[in-house]
Amino acid sequence: MIKYDGIALSWLGHATVRIAADDTVVYVDPGRSGAPNEGDRTDGVPDRRDGDVVCVTHGHHYDPDGIGAAARSDAAVVAFEGIDTRRIDRDVERFVDLPYEVRTVDAEADIAVGDAIVRTTAAYNDPEGPHVGANGEPYHPKGRGCGFHVTLAGVSVYCPGDTDVLGGHEHLSVDVFCPPIGGTYTMDRHGAADLAAALEPDLVVPIRYGADDATDVDAEAFATDLAERGVEVRLDE
Repeated sequence: MIKYDGIALSWLGHATVRIAADDTVVYVDPGRSGAPNEGDRTDGVPDRRDGDVVCVTHGHHYDPDGIGAAARSDAAVVAFEGIDTRRIDRDVERFVDLPYEVRTVDAEADIAVGDAIVRTTAAYNDPEGPHVGANGEPYHPKGRGCGFHVTLAGVSVYCPGDTDVLGGHEHLSVDVFCPPIGGTYTMDRHGAADLAAALEPDLVVPIRYGADDATDVDAEAFATDLAERGVEVRLDE
C-alpha cells in the first residue's frame, strides 16, 4: 500500500488498482490477470467487498468474479461502452445481469459517481505501431477500451488502461500516475517514462508488468530513469 496526500493506493497485481480515501473506495479493473487468452482468474483481489465504485476499462479485464470480490452490494460499476460480452472468449455475465448499478461511459466522460469524479480517456494500440498480433491487428483496437482518471478527496489518479501513449494524454492534470509498462500489449517502460515526465505528476506507481514473459520488464530501471528526470516513483510490489 502506498499513501499519498490522504489517499491509500494499492496495486493488487496486473491491472488492478485500489484507491481509498475517507469512506470511499474505488477499484480499477479488479480481478482477471494474465494475457488475453489465459482464462478467467481473480488473482490478487482480496474478498473485501468494500468498493463503492468499480471501473472496467475493456473486455480483457472484465471479470464478474473480481468485481464481486471487490464491490459492496450497493456499488456502482462504471464500464466502457465498447465492451461487448459477445466478443469475450470466456463465459461471463452480461452487464445487465450484474447485481449492481452499471453506468456505461465513452472515452470522453466526466461524471460524478458518489464522492468520486470519474473521467475517461481514449485507450488503444496504434495499428501502425508495434503492439499488434500475428494477423496485423492491434491487440486493443480503437473503440474497445478507455482509461480512467479518478479524483478522490481532491487527489487525481490516472490509470490509462491498456494503451499506447496517445496524443492528448500529456495534457492531463495528474497527481498520481499508474502507467502500464509491460510493453507487449501496452506502452513500454520507455514510452511510459516519457509520458510521466510530460505529465509531471507528484508520484508514479507503475502497473501491468511481471505477470508473464510478455510483461517481464525491469521496473527498477523504469524508476531510475524517472528519478534522473526528477519524478518520484514507488514500486508497490
